[in-house]
Amino acid sequence: MSTLPSPRIALVTGASRGLGTAIAEELGVAGWHVVAVARTTGGLEDMDDRIRGRRPGAEPATLAPMDVTNDDAMRHLCRSIYDRWGAVHLWVHAAIHAAPLCPSGHIEPKDWDKSIATNVRATGILIPMVEPLLRAGQGTALFFDDPRGGEPFFGSYGATKAAQMALVRSWQAETRKIGPRVQIETPNPMPTATRGRFYPGEDRAKLADIHTEAQRILALI
Repeated sequence: MSTLPSPRIALVTGASRGLGTAIAEELGVAGWHVVAVARTTGGLEDMDDRIRGRRPGAEPATLAPMDVTNDDAMRHLCRSIYDRWGAVHLWVHAAIHAAPLCPSGHIEPKDWDKSIATNVRATGILIPMVEPLLRAGQGTALFFDDPRGGEPFFGSYGATKAAQMALVRSWQAETRKIGPRVQIETPNPMPTATRGRFYPGEDRAKLADIHTEAQRILALI
């Protein structure tokens, strides 16, 4: 990505680890102002340090250590973005809850509830909050598909990820002519912590580097 002549605002939800943090870092290095959301403060600070290490003099990212399932916190953040910049040019939604794999007959209620809250409900709450900001910036919303619905032992994750994608595809169809642009990409397998929990014995050396994958996906938008 080329360096932009003026700040563009990227909201990255789920920015402290995995593909979310890699995309936030690549955007920051390319000159975007990144509003980074995640529950892990240390992960956000590390991401910001990497941006400034790769791009000396870069403006610090706006770090927002909060849970995307906290409606009031996210509403306040969106209002603050509007008051300061008036728009969002890119929303990258990488926040996800990956419940432990287990037979559907053994799903723990707490894992099921957290999967619904993070993967489905939060997405449905955030879309109406972020949509006006994206329209103001003629922006793009980027989501990541992971079609595991129906696979053995992926009940909580697969079902709620499929529900999230159904919602996003409806939004994509509704806004195709009027905006904002809604884009869905399917990342290549990467050595993330989430995948490590799903496939603990996998040879991770064969998986795609998260920064290479982040650059590939950003090139598509």
